[in-house]
Amino acid sequence: MSELPHIMIVEAPYYTEIAAALRKGALRVLDTAGASHESFTVPGAFEIPAAIRFALRSRDFSTRGRRFDGYVALGCVIRGETSHYDYVCGESARGLQDLALNHTLAIGFGILTVENEEQAWARADPERRDKGGEAARACLEMIALKKAFGLFPR
Repeated sequence: MSELPHIMIVEAPYYTEIAAALRKGALRVLDTAGASHESFTVPGAFEIPAAIRFALRSRDFSTRGRRFDGYVALGCVIRGETSHYDYVCGESARGLQDLALNHTLAIGFGILTVENEEQAWARADPERRDKGGEAARACLEMIALKKAFGLFPR
């Protein structure tokens, strides 16, 4: 990419320390790539797609036509005793995929959907599975793919 991308990070810090580990991994990747970024928090993973949609509808556009070149969604949903987990996981993933497809967005999916806190830490820790870093890399790679198809910048 000739211009360095500007990324929106949307974080659901329901599990504060896990979210911080995801953010650390994502920031390390974005900073290494030279990408600029702005971070926003929302109450939970369910609200992440709406936050990205709000950014799309905002009037604060860059000269490239859109405020952000890509989006990184970070959060964690741990299965509980009710079906709430299924709705939050499914709807946040569906919402992000709908945004990506309907608006041609580069979105890195860093929402952990796990059975317990041990699984969450194994995935969130930047020194282990580094799912936050993985989401940031996916976002940057999708921005590069958009460029290859002549869809960037937009």
